[in-house]
Amino acid sequence: MVKKRSIILFLFFVLLLFSFSIGIGKILFSSEKENIQSQSSGSAGGQGINLSTRNEEEILVIDDPESIPVLVNKQHKLPESYRPDDLVEPDIPFLFDKKSSNRKMRAEAAAAIEKLFDEAKRQGVILQGVSAYRSYADQSALFQYYVKQDGYEAARTYSALPRMSEHETGLAIDVSGLDATCAVKDCFSGTKEAKWLEANAAKFGFIIRYPKGKESITGYKYEPWHLRYVGKTIAKEIMESGSTLEEYYNTLLVNN
Repeated sequence: MVKKRSIILFLFFVLLLFSFSIGIGKILFSSEKENIQSQSSGSAGGQGINLSTRNEEEILVIDDPESIPVLVNKQHKLPESYRPDDLVEPDIPFLFDKKSSNRKMRAEAAAAIEKLFDEAKRQGVILQGVSAYRSYADQSALFQYYVKQDGYEAARTYSALPRMSEHETGLAIDVSGLDATCAVKDCFSGTKEAKWLEANAAKFGFIIRYPKGKESITGYKYEPWHLRYVGKTIAKEIMESGSTLEEYYNTLLVNN
């Protein structure tokens, strides 16, 4: 009887501790969400997300965000309320099993990435999706996380402010190999997967959006894992010339 009572007491305290942890977690999450929203609206100080501190004359709001080869960067931002209305989940493997909007892409891009993955597999290169579409809230939270981790200026070299991220278009996806060790990391460069993508992405309408040596033009570090769908014709021209989407549009104003 004593042993049974001890077990019951132990289970009670475990459940109590679990409930307390959930409550604390909800409070912290709520606080963090409010902080991000406050900073993204321009009301926060310090190193938070504050678009109002930038020179608005240098930033253009995109007129046609639905355009497949749309240019989104540090000087061309998506409209405030933009969200693609044709998001679907491509039939490709992802690193994470949980269903979420981060697995979605615009319909045309989703169909193209399926073909790219199938051809890579046929040639013995196994790819996995890491992150595709991101909502404004997702991008805000991610950028703020990087700011807290590395500081605002450093974060700006590898992550985009909300409304300036290609992921918000539904036309971009980060990919990795079967071994996720180098997923969205510098060590992905030079892998057989990265080499295959550089040689074959354009056949399916994708470009390596942030190529090596073009940091002063794109505004971001080299990302061999970041694919951007622009359509086969433009992709072929960009990849064969070793250029960027900025150079294609002859818009060379971006720098770090």
